[in-house]
Amino acid sequence: MTRIVRACVMGHPVAHSRSPMLHGYWLRTLGIEGAYELADVAPDDFAAFFRGLGANGFAGGNITKPHKEQAFRLVDRREDAADAIGAVNTVWYENGALIGGNTDWLGIVLSLDAIAPGWDKGRALVLGAGGAARAATYGFRQRGLSVSLVNRTRARAEQLAANVPGVTVHGYDALPRLMADADVLINTTSLGQAGNPPLEIDLTNLKRSAIVYDVIYVPLETGLLKAARRAGHRTVDGLSMLLYQAVPGFAHWFGVTPTVTAEQRSILEADIRAKSGG
Repeated sequence: MTRIVRACVMGHPVAHSRSPMLHGYWLRTLGIEGAYELADVAPDDFAAFFRGLGANGFAGGNITKPHKEQAFRLVDRREDAADAIGAVNTVWYENGALIGGNTDWLGIVLSLDAIAPGWDKGRALVLGAGGAARAATYGFRQRGLSVSLVNRTRARAEQLAANVPGVTVHGYDALPRLMADADVLINTTSLGQAGNPPLEIDLTNLKRSAIVYDVIYVPLETGLLKAARRAGHRTVDGLSMLLYQAVPGFAHWFGVTPTVTAEQRSILEADIRAKSGG
């Protein structure tokens, strides 16, 4: 009898997660005997659940709020990217050891590879200084881009940049000048997300060849992306990041590197529109 390989997403609450839909598509289309499940785990129960993943039949999984800090501490070993970014969002086993990785940076660079081949040169302009900004900065530096970091709280941005050569920190007043040199502009803030205030920036100075990326995927097209598209820029949305960040985890758990497809994306788009009214 074939053993079914299982993975899960761990959070609290976690019912909103689209990861089962995303990974379920690959399991189904690749004909893999596997399962990707929701695991709603209260914070007090997380350590025991997490350390017992293998004993309970899981090959690994993803971690979402509010468990990311605990997961970072509880793994047996972290990949360099997870250490550098300061967050673990994907775990798997190697020779019995629970390994913590971060695939958010891969979600950004792999989606850019697919949508805008040859993008990785020049300078990136990153808005924000949270977890997604750390992932973006790490990814861009891995690809050799210099990075300008803009955040309303300058001290937080300086903390992020302190140990990363090739990153400079600026206030929002520097945006017009920075845009003139940017080859990629990425919004990693929550501004523009459904229920939040819009991101209000003027793209006039952004050179036409620049790519505009927004890590938000509800709505699918943020105000920033609409403005960028109208101005003739290539755009990448947060759903692309979500899809491509899932590829490495699936490969670790199920032994097959999947391909992001237009059909898969359309399924998730339909779900997002149905649940967000957009």
